[in-house]
Amino acid sequence: MDSSRKEQQQDQNQKESKKKRTGVWVNGPIIVGAGPSGLAAAACLSQHGVPSLILEKSDCIASLWQYKTYDRLKLHLPKQFCQLPFLGFPENFPKYPTKHQFVSYLESYAAHFNIRPNFNQSVSSAEFDPAKSLWRVHTDEFVYISRWLIVATGENAEPFVPEIRGLGKFKGKVVHTSDYKSAKEFGGQKVLVVGCGNSGMEVSLDLCRNNAVPYMVVRNTREMFGMSTFGVAMALLKWLPLKMVDRVLLLTASFILGSTDELGLRRPKTGPLELKNVTGKTPVLDVGALSQIRSGKIKVMEGVKEITKCGAKFNNGQEKEFDSIILATGYKSNVPSWLKQGSNSFTEDGMPKTEFPNGWKGHEKGLYTVGFTRRGLQGTSSDAVKIAADVASQWRSAEDCSNSCHSHIILLIGEN
Repeated sequence: MDSSRKEQQQDQNQKESKKKRTGVWVNGPIIVGAGPSGLAAAACLSQHGVPSLILEKSDCIASLWQYKTYDRLKLHLPKQFCQLPFLGFPENFPKYPTKHQFVSYLESYAAHFNIRPNFNQSVSSAEFDPAKSLWRVHTDEFVYISRWLIVATGENAEPFVPEIRGLGKFKGKVVHTSDYKSAKEFGGQKVLVVGCGNSGMEVSLDLCRNNAVPYMVVRNTREMFGMSTFGVAMALLKWLPLKMVDRVLLLTASFILGSTDELGLRRPKTGPLELKNVTGKTPVLDVGALSQIRSGKIKVMEGVKEITKCGAKFNNGQEKEFDSIILATGYKSNVPSWLKQGSNSFTEDGMPKTEFPNGWKGHEKGLYTVGFTRRGLQGTSSDAVKIAADVASQWRSAEDCSNSCHSHIILLIGEN
């Protein structure tokens, strides 16, 4: 069978499969994703009396946090900048909650607002029916139908693995940080850590403390700050322009941390907040790794030219052997893989075409996005509040119309 006939057969099989699925009408928005973004959207909708249904591919809320994060992870910002709308963190939580405390908070949040996602519902596709102004969201078992679709899978839905020459022929262990839990299994090893963001720094520090020898690859310039410094900067954004806060951050970082150029950590000229807005790169918050770099316990390497069977060749001509490789290369959006009619709203990378603060509303009718602001959980909360208010106004209009039509029918019956 040639390729064209195979494709035709696959299309036919998909159509037959869709016909067999049970249609489910959702009396409110369909929310895809039960992470912090989806929970925030559902909670904000409930405050307006609007019901919703969350579809989650995993078996729990915040599956990325529960299954795809390392043990020593903590929030990188003070808890007041990470709480979701209408319910803060418990007072007894530390300033920087651990991942387990954050998951506990999210579970309490869901219980507080009576949010009950439909678990194990992996969305294969979502499409808009312009004739009926309805969204159809397909899973293996059902076709969910609604006037509104809220994309809440976020900008960090699945691991990002860049193309690295020769990676497939490395004979040692290769693991992405999404599958990394702790450094215990790497004790005594020479480990190449690809990536110098927050994950790369924390994993390198973890390796250092477990008698491994980490070599951290710096692929691009990143700004580094003390955690308390960045927390203060986030507070300043309430009163000062972004560029002014950036200047404060750069001056404070230079004063407290000193020059890091001689360590191989070159700083960008662009301010960290502006860099985050434009590129999505989060400033690196020092949790103790910098002192280990200064002492030489964490080695800083230039970009990787090629991975070999036993190690790596670097751009500066060096070649070293390694026992394992850890990819601290971040995450990406998965929206293009399932949203079939969102090309007017999303880029090829799965990010909203309209930038913050207006990216929460898609161009297609009834389409919304939450968790794509590149501004962390504060941006998520902001979007969730706006989405709920917009949907609620339509919801009230639909109810008023329904009540008006119902009263008119009763009046006609009475006249007869």
